[in-house]
Amino acid sequence: MGIPAIFLSTNLTVSTNITATPAPTNTLKRRLHNSTLKSHSKSGKLDEALRLIESSPSKSPATTPDAEACALFLHSCISRKALEHGQRLYLQLLLYRARSNQDLLSNPRLKSKLITLFSVCGRVDEARRVFEDGGEDVDLPESVWVAMGIGYSRNGYPKEALFLYYEMVSRFGQLDNFAFSMALKACSDLGDLRTGRAVHAQVLKATEDPDQVVNNALVRLYSEDGCFEEAIRVFDEMPQRNVVSWNSLIGGLVKKDGVFEAMEAFRIMQGKEMGFSWVTLTTILPVCARVTALVSGKEIHAVMVKSTAKPDAPVLNSLMDMYAKCGAMDYCRRVFDGMQSKDLSSWNTLITGYAINGLMTEAMESFQEMICSGFSPDGITFLALLSGCSHAGLTDEGCRLFKRTKIEYAVSPTVEHYACLVDVLGRAGRIEEALGIVKNMHFKPTGSIWGSLLNSC
Repeated sequence: MGIPAIFLSTNLTVSTNITATPAPTNTLKRRLHNSTLKSHSKSGKLDEALRLIESSPSKSPATTPDAEACALFLHSCISRKALEHGQRLYLQLLLYRARSNQDLLSNPRLKSKLITLFSVCGRVDEARRVFEDGGEDVDLPESVWVAMGIGYSRNGYPKEALFLYYEMVSRFGQLDNFAFSMALKACSDLGDLRTGRAVHAQVLKATEDPDQVVNNALVRLYSEDGCFEEAIRVFDEMPQRNVVSWNSLIGGLVKKDGVFEAMEAFRIMQGKEMGFSWVTLTTILPVCARVTALVSGKEIHAVMVKSTAKPDAPVLNSLMDMYAKCGAMDYCRRVFDGMQSKDLSSWNTLITGYAINGLMTEAMESFQEMICSGFSPDGITFLALLSGCSHAGLTDEGCRLFKRTKIEYAVSPTVEHYACLVDVLGRAGRIEEALGIVKNMHFKPTGSIWGSLLNSC
């Protein structure tokens, strides 16, 4: 059976309408570039983000990062204190401005972030350079001024922060709570109550109600300057209080020697289920130590034990100091032994506790234990041991310790160490030897040294 023939038409035409996909536009490229940069910044991949920024041609608008992406990158730098990454971004921004028409440094948010990063990392001069970039003719918003003022205050320049506030008042007239809190902190650091009251007057005149930060700053200002009635008035009028508010109040009470009032405030604070911070405890525990309020100190210890948070070394050192000064060395040692990480202050507190309670055998054993643990004693360590030797009548041991300070441990004796040595010798009746020490020492004899010598006669 034959196969039928198949005839194809020679007039067949094939449509070839192929549409070429256009290349990504500059806008799309830039959007993708900034999206990648933001993603790296959010996830903390600062090296990858910086590599992306530095690999971008400074004249290409398609790969130039926008202000939002740069601000997000700087936010991550601030949280990680990544100074070098921020400096390199700043350099790129200067290059963008020099080689193109893009001046991202004029963006207020970006400028504030750069100032904050440099000030957080202690580079006040660099923060000031960013702040002054563009000259006096640049109309900076209040937020940038506040960032610079906070930078001054954070780095121990409260006077400069206050001068900046004066200029802000003359420029803007009406300020907001960020500016007020910055100025009040500067006044507290300077102890400038008069200016602080003037700022308080501006707070009352402002259209915006003071927030919690401003009220806390006012309580701190009045408390630290001894104006306790005004501090209480501000505290009572606060619509809301947080732990910082109570800490400021308790700190003011402690400074005013209102130890029992401070303890009562702490109890009220706990009764309101306000919680506490470690600052609260390091403020209140020395109060218990000062008045040897062992029961109150144990109350605070119980609060710490019930807390889910783990106290740090300074808090536990304060707890040890309280027990030591209340004569409860068993509790002091128990706290010390339970510490996961001990510092030199922990050892000094333990040794001092034994010494002031007349337990010099335990003090010397702890001293040797400290050295075996890899810690080097400092002047406080030897001062505690010398003072203990003086009160325990351990003359020879005290003299040996004094010689070891400089020879073995490279600790230069101070006037206080010499006063203890003179007291050690004087209590043993070795007056001539004590007088020889006074004549040959490199310091001018102080009243405490002459007092120790005269008491021995």
